[in-house]
Amino acid sequence: MQSPHRVVLAAFPGVELLNVTGPAEVFSVATRVAGTGRAGYCVRIATAGGEPVATAGGVRLMADMTLEEVHGDVDTLLVSGAVRVEGHAVEPVLDDAIVDWLREAAPGTHRLASVCSGAHLLAAAGLLDGRSATTHWRTAARLAADHPQVSVDPDPIFIREGRLWTCAGIAAGMDMALAMVTEDYGPRLARATARTMVMYVNRAGGQSQFSVPLAVPAEPGDPVDELRMWIGDHLAEDLSAEALAGRMHLSVRHFSRLFARRTGTTPAVYVESARLEAARRLLQDSSHGLPEVAALSGLGSVESLHRAFRRRLGTTPAEYRRRFR
Repeated sequence: MQSPHRVVLAAFPGVELLNVTGPAEVFSVATRVAGTGRAGYCVRIATAGGEPVATAGGVRLMADMTLEEVHGDVDTLLVSGAVRVEGHAVEPVLDDAIVDWLREAAPGTHRLASVCSGAHLLAAAGLLDGRSATTHWRTAARLAADHPQVSVDPDPIFIREGRLWTCAGIAAGMDMALAMVTEDYGPRLARATARTMVMYVNRAGGQSQFSVPLAVPAEPGDPVDELRMWIGDHLAEDLSAEALAGRMHLSVRHFSRLFARRTGTTPAVYVESARLEAARRLLQDSSHGLPEVAALSGLGSVESLHRAFRRRLGTTPAEYRRRFR
């Protein structure tokens, strides 16, 4: 029988628990679902000294080996991430032992991946230079600022570029692992694994990390937050800056400044993003034709729908539906 696909997950003190155990469980369940006669996966956790490490939530992870015991016959090497919260700031944790080890171990690995802020560790080791990558949306700006040679896209759940995979935060590591199961053993086993784990198997890499309203943290009692929620329920109405300003009883100029300060974007860009997200959901989850999708999402016409998809997603509505439905 073919040898199991060897997976090593590198961990260090303070790592997010699900960043490690989420992908590990996907590979483990895939092996059990495949049954006898299929190679499946052999999953091991490696730490600097082979010692147990306390995760961010306090749960201790047992290690199977030291980093030095990981040799070049690894099929998939996953590097999990951790963050440090200081006030309202979220800082990625850079473990020097992991970064130094990656420079030596990564070149001999068939497939190299990061989970969540683990992308910061890959970047610090110089492994993402000249590549596209993603990470948790709360640290994406920091990754782009610290490593301008990396093309950072904060939106997708995961990005694959050759043998390098990077993914967004926490649960997205499981989506990425399912995609790896698909690559290794085919979509049938991936679907069976997802059903067993009660996972949504269709969360492909090009989908967004978060909904438009969730992209900006809510502040209770903030009238702009209330307006953003209202926008999501009234996408087919007049959502021009003039109409929205009138709803808040403000001048257009004052409203636009207030909205941009609160959300980091203009009312027009926010509205188009909300309408585009609604169109994406309709294409994925309904059988509506393109005219209905354009009308229900507030984009108006099929021509406007096409323009928005081409400009913002680099694809057509029909192609998006074929890929994600």
